[in-house]
Amino acid sequence: MFDVCQGRCGMKVGTDGVLLGAWARGGRSILDIGTGTGLIALMMAQRFAEARVTAIDIDVEACAQAEENIQNSSFASRIDVEASPLQDFSCTEKFDSVVSNPPFFVDSLRNPDSRRSVARHADTLSYRDLFRGVVSLISDDGEFSAVIPAECLSRFVAGLPCRSFDGSTLRRAYHPAQTCPPLSRSFRLPVFTVGQLRGDVAEP
Repeated sequence: MFDVCQGRCGMKVGTDGVLLGAWARGGRSILDIGTGTGLIALMMAQRFAEARVTAIDIDVEACAQAEENIQNSSFASRIDVEASPLQDFSCTEKFDSVVSNPPFFVDSLRNPDSRRSVARHADTLSYRDLFRGVVSLISDDGEFSAVIPAECLSRFVAGLPCRSFDGSTLRRAYHPAQTCPPLSRSFRLPVFTVGQLRGDVAEP
């Protein structure tokens, strides 16, 4: 068990992060991109008792909040937090699992809260940059898991550095009161092996 405080974070705890933390596969080394409150990193450490988790975020205040939440948990010795954009993050280690609840809005109205806008809009981390970062950091048999709103799926897929979803997994989450069609805020969880991601890395 652990508690999550979120007062210093642009994005608060939501259903999407909880779904990702519950669904994503783990390993002995896990990278959480855009950790925010640290919720997903904490869930992965809780689910995978042998795992070492690295959590990164571009927002310094969010990292401080995540560090506080982690230090107040029983998983502090297995989670490291680093304030860094993915594009600048480097590590000699390759990760068995990479998870991300990324910024997803493109060409939409900006939130007046600049920190919330950074967390929600893909200006500072495009889908293509996300995939490029994953390719460079994931192990040969590693797995990447991300959760995004269903209405953003086509743009997400367009950023893929590979030609198809062959072998990937799509999971759709519905509001309990709905069956089909899904809510506009339903979430899909694409899962890719590194072989797929490295199959056709497009040049800029």
